[in-house]
Amino acid sequence: MKLLVVNGPNLNLLGKREPGIYGENSYESLCESLKAFGAANGAEVDCFQSNHEGAIVDAIQQADGVYDGIVMNPGAYTHYSVAILDALKAVSVPCVEVHISNIHQREEFRHKSVTAPACVGQICGLGLYGYQAALSYFLSRKKVGKESFH
Repeated sequence: MKLLVVNGPNLNLLGKREPGIYGENSYESLCESLKAFGAANGAEVDCFQSNHEGAIVDAIQQADGVYDGIVMNPGAYTHYSVAILDALKAVSVPCVEVHISNIHQREEFRHKSVTAPACVGQICGLGLYGYQAALSYFLSRKKVGKESFH
């Protein structure tokens, strides 16, 4: 099983940006831990991060036929990127949206995700564990033989 973790704007600053909200672990340590978790469970995990919407769209499009699932934290693009929504809808790769913080306890504009309707689920407020939970979803579905994630 191959899984792609896509992170949007400012997530490269994990550990530096608002550690009270996003924690003190670096982006690099997050990726290392997700790759190790995947390997321990028989999956290959690749990480991709960009501050540019078009690069994220490209990564989603290029995942089609290559990856079995996408775990995505679109960052601020969550709230207004119709381009990312359309990319997710255009590919046959299921996606779980992840947010480190509980977006429903934050500013009103963060409560709405325009990308979530193209995802099989959304995890928020569990810190960095949310990524592992999303990977676990895909791994558990594969183990029980459920090829369809929808």
